[in-house]
Amino acid sequence: MRRASSFVVTALLLAGCSPEEMVNPAGARIEGYREVVPFAAPPAGVETQNANNNLDVVRHEGRVYLAFRTAPSHFASAETVLYVVSSEDQETWRYETHVAMGTDLREMRFLSLEGKLVLYFAVLGSNPLDFEPQGMMAMTYEGGAWSEPAPLYEPGFIPWRAKRIDGAAYLIGYVGGENIYDFDGEPIRIHLLRTEDGLTFEPLVPGRPVVQEGGGSETDFVLLANGDLVAVERNEAGDALGFGSKICRAKAADLGAWDCKPDKKKYDSPLLFRSGDDVWLIGRRNLTETGNFDLDRDDLSLADQAGVYAVEYSFQPKRCSLFRVDPETLTVAFELDLPSRGDTCFASIVPAGEGAYDVYNYTSPLDGDDEPRWIDGQGGPTLIYRVRLDVPR
Repeated sequence: MRRASSFVVTALLLAGCSPEEMVNPAGARIEGYREVVPFAAPPAGVETQNANNNLDVVRHEGRVYLAFRTAPSHFASAETVLYVVSSEDQETWRYETHVAMGTDLREMRFLSLEGKLVLYFAVLGSNPLDFEPQGMMAMTYEGGAWSEPAPLYEPGFIPWRAKRIDGAAYLIGYVGGENIYDFDGEPIRIHLLRTEDGLTFEPLVPGRPVVQEGGGSETDFVLLANGDLVAVERNEAGDALGFGSKICRAKAADLGAWDCKPDKKKYDSPLLFRSGDDVWLIGRRNLTETGNFDLDRDDLSLADQAGVYAVEYSFQPKRCSLFRVDPETLTVAFELDLPSRGDTCFASIVPAGEGAYDVYNYTSPLDGDDEPRWIDGQGGPTLIYRVRLDVPR
């Protein structure tokens, strides 16, 4: 187990915790930090590189499956490889399959169905200075064998979250991702889909696949006990609601009519989940005085604001953090930080009992006394770890 950095240790000691345990006053707790990738005992067939980041994890038919990206750095690369491994105990891992296409691969998302496991992923370009969505591909594990990847859905579609809720299967993603970093003001469209077989899709709201249009891209959602939808949407490209994020709700009677409130903070890589009546969010946290992405430069055009904010954000340190979402006020409250620094935050969870979750995430190495900026971490090594998260219930 890697030693936690001095600033992490200091914070833990002040809280009366060991480096393997963190608690906040609200009662949320993380413990049991374990490095996963690079592997202590690498499975035959797996060769990791300097950066190990984008990931997803799921429990399927008694095993935990982990998909992750490995590449020379955080940035797009022709040397990127997508690996899938699995484990019965989350300690010893078995190679399943891998994909290498001579271009970048990201946004891996599992969907576990009866007798079948589907893995979606996004194909992008190899230019490290550009974001070039080419579309979604999928492969299936069924009958003990993995299929070859095949393209699905619309050209340029980026899958963001796949999930099952009360037996129904959903996929949410977006089209127009190239507009985020072109700073051209062109809209991004978020699609909310339902699937029976994991390979064919229909809009959750009949005839209306697009539930949001504007500056939002990465979006996750939960359904409340009454059927209402609550979502957190990264709004990096900006629109009439400003920049940062949107916190949204839709009534069960019309899940395509989202009422959204702006939040100046940008919760990158949002992961949303429910525990009882509580709605929780894991996302990236900006370590500045306000934490805001939107810097209120209304004297600039929308496109110029997007460029200025993106640069300023890149040169600030980050954490991956747990937040609580209020479904009534559509506000977000910070709870605690996961072990994280430098380049970090692309979390996925596996339920581990009532109010308990195994969280997988990536981070720059935790040893060292410095506070690396996000952009510095993106060029350096990153690792994937697991912790147990317990939330109040």
